[in-house]
Amino acid sequence: MTDLRNSYKLLIAEDDVSLRHITSAFFANNGFEVDQASDGIEACGLIRENRYDAIILDIMMPGKDGIEVCRFIRTSYDVPVIFLTALGTETDIIEGYSVGADEYVTKPFSTKLLLAKVNALIKRYRGLLVKDGRIIIDDLVIEPFKRVVSVGGRRLDISPREYELLLYFVENKEQVLSRDQILDAVWGQDFIGYDRAVDTYVKKLRQTLGPASSHIETVIKSGYMWKN
Repeated sequence: MTDLRNSYKLLIAEDDVSLRHITSAFFANNGFEVDQASDGIEACGLIRENRYDAIILDIMMPGKDGIEVCRFIRTSYDVPVIFLTALGTETDIIEGYSVGADEYVTKPFSTKLLLAKVNALIKRYRGLLVKDGRIIIDDLVIEPFKRVVSVGGRRLDISPREYELLLYFVENKEQVLSRDQILDAVWGQDFIGYDRAVDTYVKKLRQTLGPASSHIETVIKSGYMWKN
């Protein structure tokens, strides 16, 4: 994925000192200006004083936990939020998305994958979201805060993997995406399997999107492309 920044500003709120410093150093080495918070109260104070391009929140923090901080963010700020946590049950993930998180990364994690997710979210917020927080492409509407997709006013029953695949296509419109690129971005670099898994999920996504599936073009011997 194309490197987007020279000076994007990131907040990392994490009470594990070692993990916070390692993650912060990684992002700083990749061109970010990084602020650190050791608890939720400090994070809220920094958010009031600064304008961030993305925020990474640990859930289990002292003072205010990540859920409380995310609720605070969503009352006043339009910024990508990624939860970084050891909590990985379906209930935990649903709660994270319900308060407005955009992504949910469980520990242990790949810093390269986390970087890719932050890049994609910043790109989405800066280039695709309209004022009311929705991505609108003809009759297709994507609501990232709610992870809801509709076509022609009808809400779709879309799986989490299909949703991630759809966002990756939309964020990289007009680009030919190889199966390997899609696997790395949607499944992660540690995925063990065949690249034909992409074909299977593209087929499922096309079925789910119905008339909006015409945006997905197959590029013979190369991969796929999203056309607006």
